[in-house]
Parts: sequence; structure tokens; C-alpha cells
Amino acid sequence: MDDDRPLFFHLMAYADDADRDVIDMVSGDPDWEPPAALREGIREFADAPVAAYQYPPSAGDTELRELLADRHEVPVERLLVTNGGGEANHLAMACGLDAHSGNEVILTDPVYPYYADRAELLDADVTYVPVAEDGTLDPASVRRVASDETALIVACSPNNPTGAVYGESVKRELADIAEANDALYVSDEVYEEFDFSGRFHSAVGFDSPNVAVTNSVSKAMATTGLRVGYAILPDRLLDPARTRHMLTNVAVTAPGQYAAAKALRETPDSYYAETRAMLESRIETFCDALDAAGAEYIRPRGAFYVLARFDGFPGTLANAKRLIDEAGVAGMPGEAFGTAREEWLRFALVTPRADAAADRLTDYFA
Repeated sequence: MDDDRPLFFHLMAYADDADRDVIDMVSGDPDWEPPAALREGIREFADAPVAAYQYPPSAGDTELRELLADRHEVPVERLLVTNGGGEANHLAMACGLDAHSGNEVILTDPVYPYYADRAELLDADVTYVPVAEDGTLDPASVRRVASDETALIVACSPNNPTGAVYGESVKRELADIAEANDALYVSDEVYEEFDFSGRFHSAVGFDSPNVAVTNSVSKAMATTGLRVGYAILPDRLLDPARTRHMLTNVAVTAPGQYAAAKALRETPDSYYAETRAMLESRIETFCDALDAAGAEYIRPRGAFYVLARFDGFPGTLANAKRLIDEAGVAGMPGEAFGTAREEWLRFALVTPRADAAADRLTDYFA
């Protein structure tokens, strides 16, 4: 690459500069409508008195925190509203590293690259644990590498990029491993509304002093630009996380918090069910196209990404660019997610043109 931007920004810019029509399947930005109540909340806030436009409480809007705490059945004091799920995850990792004696971060392979980048930024040592062919994680593989040097175990479910969903037993064992090794298990659950398997279980229910959960409204409500996330933290991490948050961001945007609270109050479950049904239809169509193209792939059990491998076409950055130039489809190279799936490509099904992209891939590889 010719700059230090994250790889997905680099690829989207390359696609924008292409001489042909390109379907973007790089970014994880939802293309569907946010809840009606969220839009209404933004409009309502526009007419709020000037006092409402000033700094909100640093820990988060009181009503929003109470709504989220009630949703997750945790004390409101444990919940910190953050600048998106990214800040929540960063705070959990940074404070977890400070609170524990070790300096090792255990990650899965393949992995969402920002976890590894954060570990590098925090000057931590990273150990990767490969997952099974279908993306599932065997906690025994984590237990084998965990030690006194382990400070963090970071895992996302539903998973980006594999689409795997970790059930209660897997997450409970990860929490047990964290407790046994004086570490913190950071469970990233931003895709919790996109579980097609019925197996999703939040780690927050374990009520463990060695578990932190990070989440946001960004994916579930199709508002990645709103930047409203949250962390549910064990007591000992609350003060250091609040301090880091205050010194970095002061507080999260007041209009976004107001709109998110209104959406949480008023959005029916049918909104999320309809979104899941739409995504399942896209996954079915896309996987049918991969079958026609003779590809190997992981059918996601959650989230909205598909990992695929085309024979003789490894998932390098060069081939991702070639796919843009020759097929008009932009996907992420597998090498961006670690070594275990570096021969693969990842496609985000958050475009209304997913069917057209499937047809293009079929024509290109068949």
C-alpha cells in the first residue's frame, strides 16, 4: 500500500477510482433503513433548547444508560456509553491490559484486524488461535495457550469475518479460562441482532469479574455514523475506563444518544426480524452463486459476511484489486484477517446489489 490507512479504506478508494461500475462489498456499513423512531429522534433533537446541545454526562445520557442496562439486566453503574463500539472495545482492551500482570492478547485467526491493530497500539504481545473450518472456536485451543502471561482474550460473536456464532458453553469456558489465568475476556457483541442460528448468548450473563462486553447500536440500527456504543465492565475497570473516556472524548454526541434512546424505546422486534430475514435471503442467493462458481465458502450463522475461496485465485491485495478491475466486485483480501484464511476473500452483504455481485462472480469464475 502507498499509505497508512486501514486496508478497507484503501480498497474502497481504489474501487471509487476504477474505470467501471464496482459493487462495494468491502465495508460493513448497513444499507437498509434505520428504525423510524431513530430518524424521528434526530428531528426532535433539532428543536431542543440550547442547553441540550452542551456536554452530556461523560458516562452517557442517563436515560440511554438505563435503557441499555435494563436490556442487558446489569446495574446501570457498570455501563459506559462510548464513541461507537470501537471505543468501547479499545477501552476494555487498554484497561484490561493495565489491570492484569500479563501482556499477551489471545485472538482468533482469522480475526477482525482492528483487534490486532489495537493490541499493537497498546504494545501487547499477540497469540493467535486458529478456528475450525466452519469458523467455530474450540475453547480447548485457547486453554492450551493461555498462561500467566495472558492479559486479554478477545473474541467476537457473531463473528467478523467467519459468521460463526458462539453459544453459551463456548463463552462460559472462555470466561473460565480468563478467571483461571488472571485475564480479561472481552466479548465483542456488536452483531448480536444478526444471529440466524438461535445460539447467540451474551457473556454479560455470567456476572464474572473477568468479563467485559462491548456493543453498539451501529450495526443493529444501521447507523454506523451515529457513533453510539457502550461497554459493560467489571467494577474494577469502571474508574479507569471512565477516566480514559473522559480525557479522550469527554462525552458522546448528545443528538446521537437522544435518538438511540428513542429508538430503543419504540422500535418493535419486527424491525430486527425483518432485517435478519432480508440478510438470510441475500446469503442464500450469494452462496448459490458461489456454488455455481465452484468456490469453497463458509455459510455464516450470524453477522453479514461471507468468506470464500476460489481455486487458483488466492485472497491477496493484488487479486482483490484484480476482482475490482475485471469483475466489478470489491471484496476484502483474506490476508487482512490473519494467516488462517489468507487464500480467501471476504464479502460484506450490506448492499442492495448483492444479487448482482453474485451474478458477476459466477460469470467471472465459472
